[in-house]
Amino acid sequence: MFNVRVYGIMMNEQKQVLVTDEYIRGGFYTKFPGGGLEFGEGTLQCVVREFQEELGLEVEVIEHIYTTDFFQLSAFGDNSQIISIYYLVKPLSATSFPVLDKPFDFPIPEDKTDVEGARWINWEEFSAEAVTLPIDKVVADLVKLRY
Repeated sequence: MFNVRVYGIMMNEQKQVLVTDEYIRGGFYTKFPGGGLEFGEGTLQCVVREFQEELGLEVEVIEHIYTTDFFQLSAFGDNSQIISIYYLVKPLSATSFPVLDKPFDFPIPEDKTDVEGARWINWEEFSAEAVTLPIDKVVADLVKLRY
């Protein structure tokens, strides 16, 4: 089984990179904004929808950055192979979503299994070590080399 994920890499005028800190099923993950491709949806539509849903932000896709080119098993134990597609995106309006000051700086209600917040990482501190998931680490290295 394949699980297709689509993510956006967004940088601001201060050359900070946007990540989301997420509490998912008991684990803490720092990743790029994005999520699962829905049936009948194209990858460009998916990344635009995910930014709208997660951050209330309209974005434009600038260019393709990377598509997974190695085997990666899902971190969530569902026996699926992850295929992740990454695009450079830019906001079409001012960003108005709440921003975390520190990683995972949000309350986790007892009745919730998924909680997330957005955070900017300064370019000097941004690296593969700043993100959690294996494919994101590859992309972080590419972004540092390319931009």
